Amino acid sequence: MRAIWKGAVSFGLVSVPVKLYSATESHDVSFRQVHAKDGGRIKYQRICSLDGEEVPYSDIAKGYETEDGEMVILTDEDMANLPTTSSREIAVERFVPAEQIDPLLFEKSYYLEPEGTGAKPYALLRQALLDSKRMAVVTVALRQRTTTAVLRVRETETGDVIVLQTMMWPDEIRQPDFSVEAGEVKDAEVKMAQMLIETLSGDFDPAEFEDDYAEAVQAVVTAKIEGGEVQRTETSAKTGGEVVDLLAALQRSVEAAKVSRGESGPEEPVKKAGKAAAGKAAAKKAPAKKTATKKTAAKKTAAKKSTAKKTAAKKAS
Repeated sequence: MRAIWKGAVSFGLVSVPVKLYSATESHDVSFRQVHAKDGGRIKYQRICSLDGEEVPYSDIAKGYETEDGEMVILTDEDMANLPTTSSREIAVERFVPAEQIDPLLFEKSYYLEPEGTGAKPYALLRQALLDSKRMAVVTVALRQRTTTAVLRVRETETGDVIVLQTMMWPDEIRQPDFSVEAGEVKDAEVKMAQMLIETLSGDFDPAEFEDDYAEAVQAVVTAKIEGGEVQRTETSAKTGGEVVDLLAALQRSVEAAKVSRGESGPEEPVKKAGKAAAGKAAAKKAPAKKTATKKTAAKKTAAKKSTAKKTAAKKAS
């Protein structure tokens, strides 16, 4: 893991130097839009909606659209005058009961690691949060913008770790514009629902749940690669899948070599195939020399017979 931020947690007169690591990573399946005929990537040009001309990146500015549809253009100078901060402090504002924080407010998660002499005050803060069953509401400047966050303790395989979770601002939480009117719920129905809840009750283990969609997509892609269904284009050769493409190319080369020799059967590992191919190539070269020797000897014999016939003809005449 690589630290993305360094600073210090401060509560009261205590300061804890820490490093910040991203606690999550997305494994979502992503696709590229390509030409179905040859696999070429689809490119998008920056076209101005007014004059229809392509706009170079250097001429693109930031625009804020008003509710009336008008556009306010902000220059680099305008952006430079906006309030920003580069503080390296995670300031604890207050400690609150954990149940008071709506999980809907949580945004991104980061691990905090103590740095240098911060191990002991880090352990102190971690134990205090556990014993009090509270979260620390903090303010922190990330990417030059101040945001609110919470500090809480998470149990991991390597031990308890303090996690910083940034939060959305209250006005970013949408309120539902609908209400549910289901009529009267009978007591018997409630009891039956409670029985169902008890039947399905248990402890949560995230390892029990798998991303079946991502695995299925990977299986389809792997099958197509092994079957040689890969579009080779100059653009696709420069993508991040060079290792997989190279392996597929080697596999197809081995298969083509086997077909040319009239062989069939299950594929062998690339290394074994390479050794086998080298051995067979050497074996082929040896008979070739013998054949050439036989042909040369045959030519010499034929030449001697021809010379003998000519000599005999001359004597007869």
